[in-house]
Amino acid sequence: MKDKNVSDKDVELVEKLNDKIKQVKSEIEKKIVGQEEIIEQLLISLFARGHCLLVGVPGLAKTLLIKTVAEVMDLKFSRIQFTPDLMPSDITGTEIIEEDQLTKKRDFKFISGPIFANIILADEINRTPPKTQAALLEAMQEHRVTAAGTTYKLPEPFFVLATQNPIEQEGTYPLPEAQLDRFMFNLWLDYPSFDEEIKIVKTTTSQYSAQIDKVLVTEEIIELQNLVRRVPVSENVIEFAVKTVNMTRPTNGNSPQFVKDWITWGAGPRASQYLTLAAKTRAIMEGRFTPNIDDVKIALLPVLRHRIITNFSAEAEGITSVEVIKKISEEVN
Repeated sequence: MKDKNVSDKDVELVEKLNDKIKQVKSEIEKKIVGQEEIIEQLLISLFARGHCLLVGVPGLAKTLLIKTVAEVMDLKFSRIQFTPDLMPSDITGTEIIEEDQLTKKRDFKFISGPIFANIILADEINRTPPKTQAALLEAMQEHRVTAAGTTYKLPEPFFVLATQNPIEQEGTYPLPEAQLDRFMFNLWLDYPSFDEEIKIVKTTTSQYSAQIDKVLVTEEIIELQNLVRRVPVSENVIEFAVKTVNMTRPTNGNSPQFVKDWITWGAGPRASQYLTLAAKTRAIMEGRFTPNIDDVKIALLPVLRHRIITNFSAEAEGITSVEVIKKISEEVN
C-alpha cells in the first residue's frame, strides 16, 4: 500500500530501483560466489551515501567485488594501496609547474590524484600513518579536497570502501574511534562455505570469463540517492533506532547493567542517523515505500560494531562488541 506522503513519481522510482537492484545482484553473481549479505550491505551504503570499512583476511575477493560493483554501475573505480610511505598528496593530487610553449610563461597546474573517482578502494587503510588516513577521511566527509588553497569537488556519487586485514597488526596504524565513526558500516567478510569454495575454484581456474552488463548509470544512482532522503519514516521506527543507540551508552540511566559493566563508550548520534538511513534504503531496495523496525534491526550489527568500545572487564570475560549488540537487540522493544 502506497504511503500518502509518497508522490507518484517516487512510486515509479521505488519500483524501478527494486527491479534494478535485482539486475545488479544478478550481474555481480556472475563473478562473485556467495557473499549475498555483504553485497546487499554494500549497495545499502552506496545508495545511502555512506562509506564502508571491510575487514577480512586476504583472498576473499574484496577487490574483485568492488571492481564488479563499479562495472555494473558504470562508475569510475580507483584502488589505492596504503603503505607506510604514502603521502596525502599521493591520494588527493599535487601541483606541478607547467611552462607554456608559446609564451614561455610558467604556471601551476593541479594533477588530480586517484581519489577523483566514484568508487575508491582504500586497501589496508591501517598500514598508512594518521596524516595520510586523515586526508582520505576528510574527502569522505566533505566530498572535496583542498590543494594549495584551492578546493576541488569530487565526482558524485562518491563511495569509499576501506579494507583492513585482521591478522597482521605489526607496523599498522589503527584508525582512531573518532575516524571509525565516519564509516557507515563495518562489514566482516567470512570464509566461503565448502560448496561455495568448490564453485569458486571451478570458475577461477578455467578459461571462463563472465561478461558484466551495465545496469545503472551515474544519473540514476544520484536520483536514487536523493530518493532515499525523501522516504517517509514513522515515529516508532525512529524511536526504536534512537532507543537502541541510547542503550549502548553506559552513562544512560536506562541502559542494562551489562552495558554499564562491559562498555566504556557507546555509540553517538551518527549511529541513529545511519540506522535510519540504512532502514530507508533497504525498504526501497525491496520495493517498499517506508521502512519498519525489522529494517533497523538488520542494520544494527554493521552500524554499531565499530562504535561500541568495550572495557577491560569485557575483554577479561571474552565479551566482544558483537555479543553486546546482540544482547541489546534482545533487550530493546
